[in-house]
Amino acid sequence: MFGFDFPWGDGNQLFDNTTTLGRTFEFLFHAAIAAVVLTIVLLVYNRIVSKSLRDKKNIQIRFTQNLVRFLFVIAAVIWVLVSSSATTDIGKVLFQGTAIIGAVAGLAAQPILGDLFSGIAISFHRPFEIGDRIELNNGIKGVVMDITPRHVVIRSIDTIDIIVPNSIINSSIITNTNYNSKTRSLNLKFNVAYGTDIDHAKKVLRKAVMDSEFTVPSWKGKDYGPVYFSTYADSSLVLSTTIYYPVTAATEAVVSDINTRVNKAFAKEGIEIPFNYVNVVMKDEEK
Repeated sequence: MFGFDFPWGDGNQLFDNTTTLGRTFEFLFHAAIAAVVLTIVLLVYNRIVSKSLRDKKNIQIRFTQNLVRFLFVIAAVIWVLVSSSATTDIGKVLFQGTAIIGAVAGLAAQPILGDLFSGIAISFHRPFEIGDRIELNNGIKGVVMDITPRHVVIRSIDTIDIIVPNSIINSSIITNTNYNSKTRSLNLKFNVAYGTDIDHAKKVLRKAVMDSEFTVPSWKGKDYGPVYFSTYADSSLVLSTTIYYPVTAATEAVVSDINTRVNKAFAKEGIEIPFNYVNVVMKDEEK
């Protein structure tokens, strides 16, 4: 297929595709061309397509982007295998050989195809979007960071990325804490002592919540999370309020921040947080 003339000898004999060395050179030549073309195509694709859609959190867009990249790579590999005479015999064995080889290849590809079709189903039905906080019925929970033809990337609270195959995601029960919503909410309760000025305590609590860096900015300055006098407890008055915060924020971090701010605000304003105590009465046996 390829022949090269060299000043020091007969290059056609040295790199003739009928020799082992010639076939090897031809295969490497095709592989180099495929690698260069694939690199250029991916660079152009990432710059033109991916950059314009970088901020899109639609799971269909993200899945399609990664699928197209995957198809580019597969196309390059197939082109090398088909174009090079060094791999022609391999192709004949694979495609014209025994049915056993085909069955083995089919079985080996089952997990990959299962994940691929599961990814297509997920992107079509969209049980979550990029940035949503989800929890699977096997206990895995976190923020969805990405989806590829094979897996979904979930980032846990301690910033550990968990790679979950699409087939597992597709067959799991998914709890989406912010399905079709831009914010999450959480109801918190706080106890104050009997005799506390309720109106004053409600104002202090509301301000502490609004000052938190986790509260949704669009709510600040408005009637954010009204504070309610919920009920009478055994030794306290119970105040409650609803916290609104971004979908990407960890609930544990939000609760910790709000509790810390409320505790400091109550201490500064002299609002007592009651605690249980026991009066012990000693019986005088002589009397």
